[in-house]
Amino acid sequence: MDEKLENIINVSAMLFMKYGIRSISMDDIAREMGMSKKTLYLHVDNKTDLVKKILDYDLCRHFSEKGCCTAKGLNAIDILLEVSKEISKNFHDFNPSVNYDLQKYYPELYHDFIKKKRDALFIDIRKNIEQGIAEGIYRNDLNVDLIARLYLKKLEDIHDPDFMPTNQFTFKNIFEVMFESHIRGIANKKGISYLEKQKKIFNFNV
Repeated sequence: MDEKLENIINVSAMLFMKYGIRSISMDDIAREMGMSKKTLYLHVDNKTDLVKKILDYDLCRHFSEKGCCTAKGLNAIDILLEVSKEISKNFHDFNPSVNYDLQKYYPELYHDFIKKKRDALFIDIRKNIEQGIAEGIYRNDLNVDLIARLYLKKLEDIHDPDFMPTNQFTFKNIFEVMFESHIRGIANKKGISYLEKQKKIFNFNV
């Protein structure tokens, strides 16, 4: 990706996250970038095109981060922890007003993004279960597709403040219990033994 376009995407995403999409104009973005609006339009067609590019960039970044975890040579339990933390961080940092603006003003882009994101995460989790089985740390009698869907739903639900009130539970505690219960449900004796040994050094901060 062109470095200037990547910078425009990052700055625009920061402004949208802080103030909401609707309230930020292309003039605001050009001013923040220190460039003319004419120069800005050399890289994006309009605001809708910019929003689409930001969403596409987010999807590409997800695949890149997933690739980094795999490249480190981690086992399935370690990879799932790192990927789950990244997913949770994205949920946690997401400004509700951005979600509202996307649904109201860019519904097609929003629904396409959500579908692609869920599909990608589902594939990641399913591959993780298959990896764990191949490594001999997950049980080999698992319904892989069903468990992947249930775990993805858990990752979404733990960010629902109505279901998980933050005045009763810290998010760190919610995440830790969710992750450990999931691993204990799918791991065999070898995997559970690994979990027990690693628990003291696992970083559950998200």
